[in-house]
Amino acid sequence: MGDSLFNNYLTPPLYHQPYLPMGFWVDKIRNEQSNSLFVLHLRLSDYFPYMESKNNKITADHNNLLKGYNMLLYFAGSMIMREPTDECVIDFWTKGILKKLPVSSSNPRFIEAASILRGSCEDTDTCRKRLEDDFYRLFAVTGLPLAPAQASIYLAREKTKWISIQKVSEFYRSYEWKSKLHGKVPEDHLGLELLFLTSLIDKYLQLDDDPCCREMKKEIHRYIDQQLLSWIPMWNTDVQEYAYTYCYKGIATLIYACIEDLYGITDNRGE
Repeated sequence: MGDSLFNNYLTPPLYHQPYLPMGFWVDKIRNEQSNSLFVLHLRLSDYFPYMESKNNKITADHNNLLKGYNMLLYFAGSMIMREPTDECVIDFWTKGILKKLPVSSSNPRFIEAASILRGSCEDTDTCRKRLEDDFYRLFAVTGLPLAPAQASIYLAREKTKWISIQKVSEFYRSYEWKSKLHGKVPEDHLGLELLFLTSLIDKYLQLDDDPCCREMKKEIHRYIDQQLLSWIPMWNTDVQEYAYTYCYKGIATLIYACIEDLYGITDNRGE
């Protein structure tokens, strides 16, 4: 997995709770002499100095919460974007990283995803091969994938295919955002859409002006509502039906649950 698991509030719904601060990357994880992904850093401000601003109403716990969700989206998006490697299986399953996720939630879908992932990939000797086979069956960009990770394919059923592609492209352009994978995969591929969401969250967390924070929060909420929730539920249904491995069933459920949770966290109506 070439991309790092990067970091990334507000008073969240009652069901969200962060565990430990997230000041790490995948490369660092491999050098840690520990089976735990969650390394506690005593001075979080060494990694994220902007947290110390007295005028910043975004609390450290809330920051950690969104960093935890960003980490999960990086993990899940990477698993959808590329075929799994032995390195991936070692990092996330053999070392037990997925036994304890970086955030907890009372969202039933999130609880289900965590349970599925804890019990998945028990035979690590054959896990990567089964994941690889499932990846190509479900998501291959050529042939007839059973659960293609592309918004337009699902929205074509509702005759909104081109509107969807245009809308997500407009989101990208409005923030002058371009992935390194631009031109290599469709702009409405789930991996890119999740990566863009994490970039919005990163941008939000770097703001220390309340009006700007509120506006960015509204933008994140709008993006989830208009783009992600328009098709991810249908995609998740297909993954649950066609996936052979519990790994991909759990990953799809986790993506859906994280999107639901973030949609609730960024809802301004209670403010």
